[in-house]
Amino acid sequence: MVFKSPIATKEQNTTYVILIAVAAALGGFLFGFDTAVINGAVGALSKTFNIDSLMTGFAVSSALLASALGAWIAGPIADRQGRIKTMVVAAIMFTMSAIGSGMPFGIWDFMFWRSLGGVAVGMASVIAPAYIAEVAPAHLRGRLGSLQQLAIVVGIFLALLCNYFIASGAGSAEAPFLFGVTAWRWMFWTEVPPAVLYGVAALMIPESPRYLIAQKRYEEAGIVLKKVIGGDVEAKIDEIRQTVLTERKPKFSDLLSRSGGLLPIVWVGIGLSILQQFVGINVIFYYSSVLWQAVGFSEQNSLLITVITGVVNILTTLIAIAYVDKFGRKPLLALGSIGMTVTLGTLTVIFGNAAVDAVTGNPTLPGASGIIALIAANLYVVFFGFSWGPIVWVMLGEIFNNKIRAAALSLAAAVQWLANFLISTTFPPLLKNFGLGSAYGLYTIASAISIFFVILLIKETKGKELEEM
Repeated sequence: MVFKSPIATKEQNTTYVILIAVAAALGGFLFGFDTAVINGAVGALSKTFNIDSLMTGFAVSSALLASALGAWIAGPIADRQGRIKTMVVAAIMFTMSAIGSGMPFGIWDFMFWRSLGGVAVGMASVIAPAYIAEVAPAHLRGRLGSLQQLAIVVGIFLALLCNYFIASGAGSAEAPFLFGVTAWRWMFWTEVPPAVLYGVAALMIPESPRYLIAQKRYEEAGIVLKKVIGGDVEAKIDEIRQTVLTERKPKFSDLLSRSGGLLPIVWVGIGLSILQQFVGINVIFYYSSVLWQAVGFSEQNSLLITVITGVVNILTTLIAIAYVDKFGRKPLLALGSIGMTVTLGTLTVIFGNAAVDAVTGNPTLPGASGIIALIAANLYVVFFGFSWGPIVWVMLGEIFNNKIRAAALSLAAAVQWLANFLISTTFPPLLKNFGLGSAYGLYTIASAISIFFVILLIKETKGKELEEM
């Protein structure tokens, strides 16, 4: 519940905005945690339920398809019920999924619980950037919008860390842990506390002022805006009112142009979402251990490289937060695209020319080539981490006007999850049938395309109010 408060200083306004943005970004944390937590349990699951590799892969990837569904429905729910209620629904689904995934009777009900969590992930991927963009002042919006990506990568890292400590404490993911319950079940249950915290935090933050104005709840919107920007907010309310459709509820037909196709700006959002996935970043995070073992690193060293990569991703996201409102979105995206093209091109050449082990059939990188590949891979994460990782989420929250924001963000995020699913499921057969060089060659082409996409189609949004979009 929001109460009217005395006139706040600019510093108090900034602190307040940061706190509510952090609360909203907990959805991003759960987004990362939920998608990564299964990594430590995959082997134990396949043995517990005696399923083959195809079924195991489907059990893992079904959550990604469910995330596309969650992203698709989040916009209409957010426009009809509000941003806060959407967060609470997602938090409840995260909690139920975490509990159910840790106590399945068979693989089919496990897939149900994981899919429920996938829907919540998709909803969180839409509502957090939309809400943050709508409450943040223009001069802070880039940095606060980047909190979404920071929360995602921290969630991924902590999920892997929890898995590591639980498996180490039990001896393996299949061994008994606390109270004699199998370790892999506890891996899923570690998501319950942050999921509950997300729901509680959502109930403590104010509704988006732009949603309130769309519902003609002007007095409530004024109270929120006073806390966010301070001063006389009547002019701001009038400005927002002019850009928000109040006669009827927003719907997906608003995304269509007069000629019947999607609006150009919606295509830009879809392009950002597709390219973010087609540069192959999730191959690094979903298959990094397999990848590095395939080129000759031991299992232990492969896991260590994965941890290092996770830390690098967090640090570079912090760089984006520090500089996105100083340098702007477009320069960071362009620099990231160029860097990813060079580093992925390097990996393509190295993997494409690697010798093949006669026994295992895997490529080997002896001597300097292995070190160069390791450096190039982590530099690739650096370039992605300060550009296409966080900036895409920032721009998806910014580039759409008030009338279409939730619906357009839902569509773009749904496409992003489908692209994620496509890249994640095609990597193993690409690796098996064509080799790492060919796989990374495709990601290099996508990175090169992204350079021209940014230069030709992206307009700078730094410092602009949402009502100017």
